[in-house]
Amino acid sequence: MRAGEVAALLDDSGAAVLIHPTSLTPVATDAAAQAAGDVLLSVVDDDTAPAPGLSWADAVAGDTPLPPAAPDGAELWIYTGGTTGRPKAVRWDEQDMFEVQMFATYSLSERPWPHTLDEAVAIASDRSYPPMVNLPLAPFMHGTALTTSMNTLTIGGTVLITGSARLDAEAAVRFANVAHATRVIVAGDAVTIPLVDAAERLGVRLETVTSVMSSGMRFSPESKRRLHELGDLSIFDLLASTEGGGFAVTTTTGVDNLPGRPQLFPTAVVLDEQRHEIQDRPGALGVLAQRGALPLGYHGDAEKTAATFPIIDGVRHVVPGDWVRVEDDRHIEFLGRGSGVINTGGEKVYPLEVEEALLSHPAVADAVVLGAPDPRFGEVVTAVVQRGADVTPDELLAHVDSLLAGYKKPRHILFRASMDRTPTGKVDIGSLRDEVVRDRNQKGSA
Repeated sequence: MRAGEVAALLDDSGAAVLIHPTSLTPVATDAAAQAAGDVLLSVVDDDTAPAPGLSWADAVAGDTPLPPAAPDGAELWIYTGGTTGRPKAVRWDEQDMFEVQMFATYSLSERPWPHTLDEAVAIASDRSYPPMVNLPLAPFMHGTALTTSMNTLTIGGTVLITGSARLDAEAAVRFANVAHATRVIVAGDAVTIPLVDAAERLGVRLETVTSVMSSGMRFSPESKRRLHELGDLSIFDLLASTEGGGFAVTTTTGVDNLPGRPQLFPTAVVLDEQRHEIQDRPGALGVLAQRGALPLGYHGDAEKTAATFPIIDGVRHVVPGDWVRVEDDRHIEFLGRGSGVINTGGEKVYPLEVEEALLSHPAVADAVVLGAPDPRFGEVVTAVVQRGADVTPDELLAHVDSLLAGYKKPRHILFRASMDRTPTGKVDIGSLRDEVVRDRNQKGSA
């Protein structure tokens, strides 16, 4: 992320401390300087040049208390792009966060659900259960990597952390085998493809890995097949959101199970347009919803909270907007999200933010940003631009790169003489997407 984006999160959250590695000192110091309030920098040494600020070792030693004072209520805030545009904090009560993770924590790791804290401690201490050694290869900013690591620690397992700031697929394969990883967390094809490529180049299998977990992005049957061929493992492909945890999971235990079908979690339901439950009506179309333990809502956005967390028949639900077709035995077919959010390699990109960045360049008269299909990342960010003056794609990409995180930068730009907008300002997104795909294919862009 760029300093301006980090500063916006600091201001929105009212954060008093920013913890960063020494390698990101320029971004952190610039963000703290841009923030409206005073922000203490706490530095984690990652073997780069020393940086100003309170060292993390000193911070955890307790010699210097960190601001602010402990809040009255224990809340966990997780920022999400999701369908909300600019990142918003989803506010979770700690107990509710623990409860919503019960299925993923215990059922997917072959352990019984505890009913008391003493039972949870006993399960975590019992060495008769299969060991859990979790290797997250998706970054911790992904909810899947974050929550599965928390879940692993909850059951007394081990979390492995790679030493590289970026995915080093060959090193990851070696690390998994040397450290006897039992579970690997990926971000669909974006991580799986380089991982299996590396394993095949090295001529090794994932001998100790018994499960692979992914959530929130494209995970193709072909990638799953290649993973299954690397070891005796199960693949859990979760349909989940920061606002509601897991909604459904597609489980495959081998090549013969592919492609698999997503099945609803026990607390998930499907609602029709009148908000009636239809998850037991095969063939019906509706939106996914979740009941049970839910977040408190979005920080600072009562209107969005009311819309996303409606009370239906006296029961609070979360309805992120995912459309599905109901199949038999609580299985579903995922159809897509009813918004323009772009899911590229598990990262959510809101088109308006990228369009605003493009339009801030003086040579851009109009711009539309959309997702184009991609075999590895599911979708890639692409832009259709109407020029008001001469400008090259490289110049526009450099401009966007200076304002937004790298994953938000368009991977392809199509110039057009006009957007052919309607009198109300709308464009035909479907036609533009088809045009972008044709242009990419002709130019061989990826």
